[in-house]
Amino acid sequence: MASQERWWWLSRHWIAPLVRVLARPRGYGLDRWPLEGGCVLAFNHIAWMDIGITGTLSPRDINYIAKVELRGVPLVGAYLQAHGIVAIRRGESDRDAVRKMRELVREGRSIGVFVEGTRQKSGRPGKAQPGAAMVAISENVPVVPIGIYGTQFWTLTNRAPCSLAVGEPFLLDGYGKGGQAYKAASEELERRINVLYDWLAEVHAQGRPKGLTPPL
Repeated sequence: MASQERWWWLSRHWIAPLVRVLARPRGYGLDRWPLEGGCVLAFNHIAWMDIGITGTLSPRDINYIAKVELRGVPLVGAYLQAHGIVAIRRGESDRDAVRKMRELVREGRSIGVFVEGTRQKSGRPGKAQPGAAMVAISENVPVVPIGIYGTQFWTLTNRAPCSLAVGEPFLLDGYGKGGQAYKAASEELERRINVLYDWLAEVHAQGRPKGLTPPL
């Protein structure tokens, strides 16, 4: 992990300042972000800037779950792998990736899951896939719902401000295990992310005042 931590240190010193200038990210409820111990960070995903926003505002390193195709992108793939991403094959059961995700949270790492599995062209959170809930239930670690807003408007020519809201970490220990349990838990996670997203929309309409506490 030492190598991964060095890469994160490097990115915090050049990518994070760049993101702060270009997207003016603001975090709400950051005190809820677990500073240690295994956990599943569950984000909505609308634009590639979501990675920059979450990585910049996170108080700890994240092992992102990313589509396997990214590994083949010149330079970008190698850079992401150096940060400890877990590459997963979308649309199929990837047992090796799930095994790695579970291993990481057992080791006390935080894994970052964009719960829809792909960017949402609708401009708002989509249906949560069961991966995040499955790992959280299987390893009995907290899941942290996190809404991201503003990235749907951001482009290089329209540098719209972006925000992130952290919900209360919670355990999914009342759902049991199995496909139906993971589906039900994912629906609750999806609901919480949507509440945070809609709350952020209202906050942006008010001019993004500081010091507000997100719901949930």
